[in-house]
Amino acid sequence: MDLGAFSISLAVKDLEASRAFYEKFGFKVIGGDASQNWLILRNSDHTIGLFQGMFEKNMLTFNPGWDKSAVQVDSFTDVRDLQRELKAQGVTLLNEVDEASTGPASFIAVDPDGNPILVDQHV
Repeated sequence: MDLGAFSISLAVKDLEASRAFYEKFGFKVIGGDASQNWLILRNSDHTIGLFQGMFEKNMLTFNPGWDKSAVQVDSFTDVRDLQRELKAQGVTLLNEVDEASTGPASFIAVDPDGNPILVDQHV
C-alpha cells in the first residue's frame, strides 16, 4: 500500500511560538499560510505541519500523489482506492471520501489508541 508522503500534523496552541520552537531544531517554513493559522516546516527529509485551532489532536498524515518534497509523482494509489482497501480490512473511518468523486480528497482513520490518521490527497 503506497500512502505517499508522510508528515506529522501538530495541533498547536500558538502558531508563532511553535514555529519559533521548531526553527531551533533546524526546521524552516516551506509552505502554509500564517494568516489562516497553519504552516508546513521541513528539516531535510522530515516534515511537520503546525495547525492552530484546526483540529484537536496531533495526526499522522499521508499524502498520496506526493513525494517527500510535496512534488506530484507520476503514479500513485488514489485516496479512494486506499479507503476501499482499508474498509475491506475492517478499519473504522471517521469520515470518508465520496467514491464517485475524483481529484483531491481526504479521509481520517483512527488507530486502536485513538490517534487520528489523515490520508489527504492534494492531486
